[in-house]
Amino acid sequence: METGIMIPMHATPTDPLDVETFAKPAQQRRFAAAMERIAAGRAVGDPVRIYVSAGPMTMSSPKWESWLAQITDELPVGVEVLHYRSVFPDDQPYAWDRLAETIDGLVVVGKQKRAGSRVYRFGPVARLELRSVVAQKPVLLYAHSLGLIPVIDCQSQVLNPEGTPKLKLIAPKRWKRGTLTLTAALKALNPSSAEVSREESAAPGHLTHPFAAPPR
Repeated sequence: METGIMIPMHATPTDPLDVETFAKPAQQRRFAAAMERIAAGRAVGDPVRIYVSAGPMTMSSPKWESWLAQITDELPVGVEVLHYRSVFPDDQPYAWDRLAETIDGLVVVGKQKRAGSRVYRFGPVARLELRSVVAQKPVLLYAHSLGLIPVIDCQSQVLNPEGTPKLKLIAPKRWKRGTLTLTAALKALNPSSAEVSREESAAPGHLTHPFAAPPR
């Protein structure tokens, strides 16, 4: 899956941030195809677990529970939503590598630059968590009023690259929730998608092998 963190931006003559997505159409198509493969590969009855990555200050916010509820509401029914406090209680060490092998996706919750801003900042731990799974699993930004946005549709920037690297994500100004990438990501996280995939098992070859060379 080609979902590298440094995502190119579609500039416009007036405002380079006034876009629906920062991803190129080809990137979006590859991402959607990869999500389709994840959905098709899930067996009926398999649980789906997603981890919500948030820093201590975010989880200590009085709005944390409402943010978590909104994230849960926007995910498919039946998804098990995990976060640091539910997975790593006080008596357990932080073991991300082991957890990353068991989750099916990631939602990152960053610190907004200011209220209403589309700029989100992440510390080194969140950045490493994102980097460790973004090439294999759906990763979504929780953008508050904009809801969940696939990271591939955001613009990213590494901060302080010579010291302890941190990450900044910018949500597209004209983001629309019904996009190809979000629909595909949510399908990949849908526990019932395996039943749908059974019915689509006779799909044309270009859907089964989206990276295959077209017939001549």
